Amino acid sequence: MKLIFCGTPEFAVPTLLRLTRPPFHIEMVLTNPDEPSGRGRALKAPPVKRAALEAGLVVFQPRKFRAPLTRALLSQYRPDAIVVVAYGHIIPGWMIELPRFGCINLHASLLPKYRGAAPVPWAIIRGESVTGVTTMKIDPGLDTGDILLQHPTPIGPEDTTEMLLDRLSVAGADLMAETLHELSRGQITPRPQENSEATVAPMLKKEDGRIDWSLEAAEIERRVRGLRPWPGAYTSFRAHGLQIWKAAVAAGIPQAEPGTLVTLAGKPWAVCGHGTALELVEVQAEGRRRVSGSDFLNGVRLQAGEKFDTPTA
Repeated sequence: MKLIFCGTPEFAVPTLLRLTRPPFHIEMVLTNPDEPSGRGRALKAPPVKRAALEAGLVVFQPRKFRAPLTRALLSQYRPDAIVVVAYGHIIPGWMIELPRFGCINLHASLLPKYRGAAPVPWAIIRGESVTGVTTMKIDPGLDTGDILLQHPTPIGPEDTTEMLLDRLSVAGADLMAETLHELSRGQITPRPQENSEATVAPMLKKEDGRIDWSLEAAEIERRVRGLRPWPGAYTSFRAHGLQIWKAAVAAGIPQAEPGTLVTLAGKPWAVCGHGTALELVEVQAEGRRRVSGSDFLNGVRLQAGEKFDTPTA
């Protein structure tokens, strides 16, 4: 089966590598252009490009699909399918019509739930117990195409976005291979999505990580896990940034206003809304290394009644 593969981040790499094995043949890999990175702003290749070059594949990095050269180049190919995994571009109509089996997307949710750019973080933040991966035929909408196959997986109580993406990327690679096999044999009947059950997972913004201590501790703890690695859950203490890397809902209700930092059994607890509290298990002060909550307390010499700085809009 002749394929064109479109993808950019680490999440897409397992699927790319899975499709380098027979009976699949990747004719070209499309990925985002190299981007400046680090203090020196040297150009850095995306993970899919690095993996594709190591596998000896042809790589093309268009900035826009509207460029005549891009359309002319891709129109020379007659792939059986175009596989799209976290590419980061909207696939234009002419490209959807190019392959005989269509453009097949791997999406990190059980569609129609969590359509959009950040399905895994939002599934954790909103307290879902199950998520998964879906293969779907791309149409002109945003993650609205017909469902082909799905694979569910539980969300554990300690899962972060990093951990869950790792598992889903592996499961998704196998699901995509199975999907392409069954499509080639005519054994899949595409299933329209139930739009009334759809939920949205918008792209994350830096401000999504700012902690609102008036929320319940359980919701804040889910945000700590769901917002790793970016933008991270953060607050401000003594006018300096403080990132919360790991937290746990505390079994107790300190009598103080939300946002107050208290010490119990040598550990830092943050008072949250609705009579709840959060133990700060691992934190990182601005410009410092990541440390345990206890080590953080030892370094700041907490004063009675001290609070985290109030979030600003």
